Amino acid sequence: MLEKVLIANRGEIALRILRACRDLGIETVAVYSQADRDLKHVRLADEAVCIGPPASTSSYLNIPAIISAAEITNATAIHPGYGFLAENADFAERIESSGFIFVGPSAEVIRLMGDKVSAIREMRAAGVPCVPGSDGPLDNNNQKNLELARKIGYPIIIKAAGGGGGRGMRVVEDESELIKSIELTQTEARVAFNNDVVYMEKFLKQPRHIEFQVLADTLGNVIHLGERDCSMQRRHQKVVEEAPAPGITEEVRQEIGMRCVEACKRIGYRGAGTFEFLYENGEFYFIEMNTRVQVEHPVTELVTGVDIIRQQLQVASGMPLDWTQDRIRLNGNAIECRINAEDPDTFMPSPGTITHYHAPGGLGVRMDTHIYNGYKVPPHYDSMIGKLIVHGRDRETAIARMRGALSEILVNGIKTNILLHQRILEDPAFQAGGTDIHYLEKKLGLQ
Repeated sequence: MLEKVLIANRGEIALRILRACRDLGIETVAVYSQADRDLKHVRLADEAVCIGPPASTSSYLNIPAIISAAEITNATAIHPGYGFLAENADFAERIESSGFIFVGPSAEVIRLMGDKVSAIREMRAAGVPCVPGSDGPLDNNNQKNLELARKIGYPIIIKAAGGGGGRGMRVVEDESELIKSIELTQTEARVAFNNDVVYMEKFLKQPRHIEFQVLADTLGNVIHLGERDCSMQRRHQKVVEEAPAPGITEEVRQEIGMRCVEACKRIGYRGAGTFEFLYENGEFYFIEMNTRVQVEHPVTELVTGVDIIRQQLQVASGMPLDWTQDRIRLNGNAIECRINAEDPDTFMPSPGTITHYHAPGGLGVRMDTHIYNGYKVPPHYDSMIGKLIVHGRDRETAIARMRGALSEILVNGIKTNILLHQRILEDPAFQAGGTDIHYLEKKLGLQ
């Protein structure tokens, strides 16, 4: 087992990793910016090192500072969490070359799956269903691109190979817009990602967002933990997630899940990963793979009983997975609401001091958060301050439990999006299940 893990992150995920390390008897090192010295995990870690000023570019994105912190504390491994440097291949490479263990896949695999063009190529070869598209980067042959778009059928979407999070995308409704749209997306991608490679795909008008969780060790064992529905989104950012996805049968779950498993074996994956799909008219279409733990991993943990962070740490230490595919059974339903420090109507961030915090409780209720009475939410980072997760024997019970938990939680002193979540949970379309990725924005009048 790993002896000492440096947690290269902040907030609730840093605390989540620290707790998993404690369960396994692993010592922990917290790194923090000057704005985060009062974070809960910083106080609880065995050691803590300040790595820079509040700006993330000078702290949580500062690779030399993080490596130095690992060196002076004699850490064994570095866990990146999610966000920041979690999917940065150069970071993973620097960690390994410095003699530490990166809790995640190899740098080569991160690069492979981080480039959307190479990722789609690998997925097609592994039999994973993909969106009809160019099957590779677009060149500057305008006639060839026009013919390709006609073959795929409008509307189509131009995507940057190095993009993500809703950036580097442009929808084209008509042939007259195609060439200009390609050129604009190439220019934007060059500036934003230092990579002007773009590709073309069929644009799905009303898809759902469904993703599959996988785990792989270094001994060739790979399993999937079923799927999550993450369709309740605003500006490509997930708001509510649930597992399993409404309307997905066990037969389909196993078919797509095992294709993801085979893809992991093909690329030599290790650790936790997520295959993201668009789902429309009964068909799955691969869009990308996240080579890290997801924000929404707790809903999968609650319906499977698998501690995903624990498995990451064990895999990084060279141990086999605790689970085999035949032992994975989905039990009930789980829902997660991301609690953000923001105005529920305008979505403007709301940093400040939390004067009073009360966590909800009861059977099947879990609150993953780093906040406490008197904690000051800094203005420098993502606005998420916690995740409220519930589990029930069926979806109706989970919804009822989440409605109750949302009525109990108190966060005073700042604004939060709790009221937005209450509106979503009361919405008849959400209660019926199966809303598409555009539903929330339409409901909020943002489209």
